[in-house]
Amino acid sequence: MATHAETDTRIRLRRSPTSYLTTAAATILLGLLVAWLVVNLVKSPSYFFTISFIGLTNGAVYALVALGYTLVYGILELINFAHGDVFMLGGMFSATMIISVFNLSAHPSTGPMIAAIVVSLAVAMAACGVINATIERVAYRPLRGAPRLAPLITAIGMSFILQDVAIAWKGPSYIAVPQILPTGRVFTIGGTHYKWDKFIVVVITVPVLIALMWLVQKTRQGKAMRATAQDRDAAAMMGINVDRTISFTFLIAGALAGAAGLLYALYFGQVRYDTGFQLGLIAFTAAVLGGIGNLPGAVLGALCIGFIQAFNEGLRWHSPGSDWTQSIVFSILILILVFRPEGLLGERTPEGA
Repeated sequence: MATHAETDTRIRLRRSPTSYLTTAAATILLGLLVAWLVVNLVKSPSYFFTISFIGLTNGAVYALVALGYTLVYGILELINFAHGDVFMLGGMFSATMIISVFNLSAHPSTGPMIAAIVVSLAVAMAACGVINATIERVAYRPLRGAPRLAPLITAIGMSFILQDVAIAWKGPSYIAVPQILPTGRVFTIGGTHYKWDKFIVVVITVPVLIALMWLVQKTRQGKAMRATAQDRDAAAMMGINVDRTISFTFLIAGALAGAAGLLYALYFGQVRYDTGFQLGLIAFTAAVLGGIGNLPGAVLGALCIGFIQAFNEGLRWHSPGSDWTQSIVFSILILILVFRPEGLLGERTPEGA
């Protein structure tokens, strides 16, 4: 009996030829990518670091949006496609505060700039948090027991509704945001100056991420979120208010989208009704790449996508260019779903394997 069991185990663990070919192909592609990066670094070290800083900044913005996706998926296993449009509204709230309330022009003094950023951040996070929680209460909660296709279609519908709201509010044109962030030098690496407009994005992002990790891991509400994500029925039997916990999760995810909207408006200087659709898909890809449902994985995936986009669009030696960015990003999404659906830091489960 024991010998038969050991034989069965060896048979089950034997890898197929396709698995070896996949591993070999992945290794070759990774080697070519590393070689391409090394050549670009050797040819122009200063320019390479400049592009890397841009990738870091983009990845920080993507991380805030990707965390919203992964929070909602972790607790409801729902891909909230309206999340990108909540982020877009956050950018519009921020632009309105900066332009209409504070009346700032380009390169303002430090005091008004700090006040505008702090107040705009608070308004955008609060407004987007409330909007996201309201969407959950009105559109998703009634469909909680329905087949998964129903809330998925509803999420797509909510995305279009929010875009129409943005068009009715601000029109179809871009909203230009003045350059209020300082552009002075923070430090220098390899002859490349890291400027304040990029550094402030990271300065705002990192504390928000740390606060979120602390909330989920250390607080009573965070424990309720993790328990609800693991087993909603068992959490309810233990006295956890599941509906309130889910609403709180949507509130936090919306607040993260609002913070990302402010950073996007400040850094890129413009926002439009369809901004959230494309960036939301990129952030969703980042969440899947890192392991959707895994908070550190969402951050890692967002940084990877940020660097991939920056290197593809910015490097000079044999880079595909901006026309190929979306194709590359979504090719990565397809490959991850096919060969490693749990993502870089996710755990393989019976559903996700």
